[in-house]
Amino acid sequence: MPGLNPAPRGDRMDRKLAGLKAGLGFCALVMLGTALASCSMGAHASGFGDGRPHGGVARARQMPIHGVDISRWQGKVDWAALKNGGARFAFIKATEGGDHLDPKFRENWEGARGAGILRGAYHFTYWCRPAEQQAAWFRKNVPADADALPPVLDVEWNGESATCGKKIPRDRALAMIRVMLREMEAHTGKKPIIYTDITFHKDVLEGEFQDHPFWIRSTAAEPHVRYKGRKWAFWQFTTTGRAPGVVGDVDRNAFHGTEAQWREFVSGSGDTVVAEKPSGWFRDVIEAVWPSSRNDM
Repeated sequence: MPGLNPAPRGDRMDRKLAGLKAGLGFCALVMLGTALASCSMGAHASGFGDGRPHGGVARARQMPIHGVDISRWQGKVDWAALKNGGARFAFIKATEGGDHLDPKFRENWEGARGAGILRGAYHFTYWCRPAEQQAAWFRKNVPADADALPPVLDVEWNGESATCGKKIPRDRALAMIRVMLREMEAHTGKKPIIYTDITFHKDVLEGEFQDHPFWIRSTAAEPHVRYKGRKWAFWQFTTTGRAPGVVGDVDRNAFHGTEAQWREFVSGSGDTVVAEKPSGWFRDVIEAVWPSSRNDM
């Protein structure tokens, strides 16, 4: 500007170098971000899709560990194709109430194992049957295999049941859940996972069972929006999923953690994965390039 002394040559050179460094850093950021986005959308579950994808759960598709839950309604499953398509785990329906065994359970249980897919068995709770009887039924029909994932207790209101559609008092529901969890852990030697939906969690589970891994259903929004302060390990994010080896719709699920956390969870050495608001891959890239910038976002 007129009337001002020009900056010394050394200062001008320092500013040019700083600008060049910033430009190169931004280019590296963009390139790294593009690469990570490409990997997250393609490498983890390349064979998976969704018949009716919802934008509110897009982050689930970027998580590295994906799986499905399976029951008789999926028919014949090609477990090798499912494995090759990227499935890392499967929760398989085993029992319901005190006298129902999913007719495909044993076939699915051994099929998943043969394909090298980690699997866990789940019990669907029937609120009109004593918990002790349901636990005994689960114990009778589900092997305590050392290579299995922890068992799952599925707790939700049975609104479509012709014989037990009513809700029960919260205290009674909690008492039944405690019995089932205790007996399932005694049978398998592993702390059970609790599966639930938004309504049942609000009615019964808020603030309860903080020491158990949770598998939660949220198909139109991220978990932290629907489950206030809840720790969770698995997210069922769509019921209209597509997967190799499965004909028609299948529930898709994502593990809330990294590859290292998954290995810890499977080995039993990891803690429950903590729920958090999403950071997103872009923020993670920024943190990798400029670690001090996280506090500014």
